[in-house]
Amino acid sequence: MDRIKVLLVDDHALFRKGVASALALHGDIEVVGEAENGDEALAKARELMPDVILMDISMPVCDGLEATRRIRAEVPTAKIIMLTVAEQEGSLFEAIKIGAHGYLLKTIEPRPLVETLRGVLRGEAPVSRITASKILAEFTRCAQQTGPATGPRPLLTAREREVLALVARGNTNKEVAAALGISHSTVKNHLQNILDKLHLENRVQAAAFALREELTPGRPTPFE
Repeated sequence: MDRIKVLLVDDHALFRKGVASALALHGDIEVVGEAENGDEALAKARELMPDVILMDISMPVCDGLEATRRIRAEVPTAKIIMLTVAEQEGSLFEAIKIGAHGYLLKTIEPRPLVETLRGVLRGEAPVSRITASKILAEFTRCAQQTGPATGPRPLLTAREREVLALVARGNTNKEVAAALGISHSTVKNHLQNILDKLHLENRVQAAAFALREELTPGRPTPFE
């Protein structure tokens, strides 16, 4: 199995070195580069083509949000996980809208960080439980204000709608597979088809769509 190539982006060298040291203990993860601002991050992303980018939000020269916009446009294969010392709701929702694949606090322990890196490549959405509750509240508020979209809905198959509903309720691909009696790879294929049809970046945005379109009964609990 190929190693997960990680790019670390943070303006504090000590933090980068600490994360790099923790990740070096795991044979399936390789830190291929470091950057101290968004401009450097874009240049390194172009050069190194990392699988995952751990991106600080607050940096000089070019912050993490702007860097994420640029990298998503030029290196769309890279999965970007935002890191922050404190949850700021404005930054959180902006990060999700522009295509970040996750949002974590810097207080995260090394083991869950490693599992996060592995999970994001499986299509999972890494967010803390506190952050998840904020995302849910915001998505629900927006859905109540705008209601379902009035235009034609994308033509999802019945199975794709089942997968999407389960994803919106926070199930991992493994849990979706068990619930529907299908293979893990089949779930991944369905999810990719859903994202392609809806023109979405990741399962966080897919969950938001499901809420807006009222595809999930009751009050879903994404990302738990």
